[in-house]
Amino acid sequence: MSDKVRVDMHMHTEYSRDSRQSLPVFAAAAERAGLHVVCVTDHDTIEGALRLRELNTPLRVIVGEEVYTRDGEVIGLFLQQAVPPGLPFEDTAARIHEQGGVIYVPHPFSRNRMRHIRRSVLDRSVPMVDAIEVFNAREAFAGDNARALAFALRHGLPGGAGSDAHRPNEIGRAYVEIPDFATRDEFLVSLKAGLVSGTLSGIRAHLRTRYDVFRRWIVRASRSR
Repeated sequence: MSDKVRVDMHMHTEYSRDSRQSLPVFAAAAERAGLHVVCVTDHDTIEGALRLRELNTPLRVIVGEEVYTRDGEVIGLFLQQAVPPGLPFEDTAARIHEQGGVIYVPHPFSRNRMRHIRRSVLDRSVPMVDAIEVFNAREAFAGDNARALAFALRHGLPGGAGSDAHRPNEIGRAYVEIPDFATRDEFLVSLKAGLVSGTLSGIRAHLRTRYDVFRRWIVRASRSR
């Protein structure tokens, strides 16, 4: 293993309702971006991560899921099975930890998303949280990432970074470079020594995502006729 690896901790494939990235396209883009480890965090499913892990690529895949809880979104990493959406945050977190997973809170202070975790829930749930996303490339306002970083530092939580990519040209826009690791526990230790890199994707990334959601709706509607 090399001394350092680049990890994009928040990524989506065609298994997310708002992404059109096929797994081969996703893998090729991640390799071009110089990533070593990808955390596939599709919405409310781990199917994309499991299937990518079966492909013949040099990428190391961490199975993740971006779960929509009653209190906002949370990411589970190192999962063995999917966590159902719609539960309270505390119940979701318990299910992640029960299977040895990592509780990673994405875009906690985002002003351009409706699904970020509620602040009151985040404040009372700090003891359950393993890491905070301190740089999300799809934030519309750089200050929201800064607020996440300040929160992580204030509470002594490791900070992670991710492109939140929904299309190939977004992959690798944010990542954390950390000492190499082999296990979940080693990952969390390495994350504490991580170096975050990232550039914002811009508002067009969100407009393209909305177009993709609308396009999928049109396709499904036409097939149901």
